[in-house]
Amino acid sequence: MVTGASSGIGEGTARALAERGATVALVARRLDRLTALAAAIEADGGRALTIEADVTDRGQAEGAVARTVEELGRLDLLVNNAGVMLLGPIVDAPVEEWERMVNVNLVGLLYASRAALPHLLEAAENGPRGVADMVNISSVAGRQARMGSGVYNATKHAVGAFSESLRQEVTGRHLRVSLVEPGAVDTELPDHNRPEIQELLHQRFADMERLQSADIADAIAYVVTRPRHVAVNEVLIRPTEQQQ
Repeated sequence: MVTGASSGIGEGTARALAERGATVALVARRLDRLTALAAAIEADGGRALTIEADVTDRGQAEGAVARTVEELGRLDLLVNNAGVMLLGPIVDAPVEEWERMVNVNLVGLLYASRAALPHLLEAAENGPRGVADMVNISSVAGRQARMGSGVYNATKHAVGAFSESLRQEVTGRHLRVSLVEPGAVDTELPDHNRPEIQELLHQRFADMERLQSADIADAIAYVVTRPRHVAVNEVLIRPTEQQQ
């Protein structure tokens, strides 16, 4: 199950996992994009289930997990990818932007994780792989605080703390919890910012060859295809030219 699967890293990850034989539940709010992605996956010989859901709504997050298990038989991999990045100064910031980031980046991840955990643990114990995976998508911003990114930093640091605590709790039961921290990736993520912030981001990355969604998807696919005794707990992946 991949959240935020309608574009960017989520879409790329769903494609990469399907190419490697996974049956993928695609979860996001934009059903039209999910439908198109599912059709593309199936045209390439894969199998995909589309689930229109907003993971910031606890009932919808729980429903997405329940439907995945009901229709696909089990859940042995969750990629918590849904996220939003709304940057700018903390002073006089629109509080609505803070609330949106906290709800999507953190609360939605918590809801999906809690709903999925019993199924992931069951798959680790009785599934054919003998192991299950939760991959949480954080950011370089989850390691390094920058001026102008304060609340985004806070949400991604929280994702890292949650992931490590959960990892310690469940790793003995063969549920691997992995944190993937991308640097600058060429997706629509910056487009949700106010125009003046978009311009600053454009200036910052104009001369940099940014990562592509497929680069992050490839890293995720590597993480979840390791042998049962190998856990890749954390992956920090930046463009070669990115300094911070």
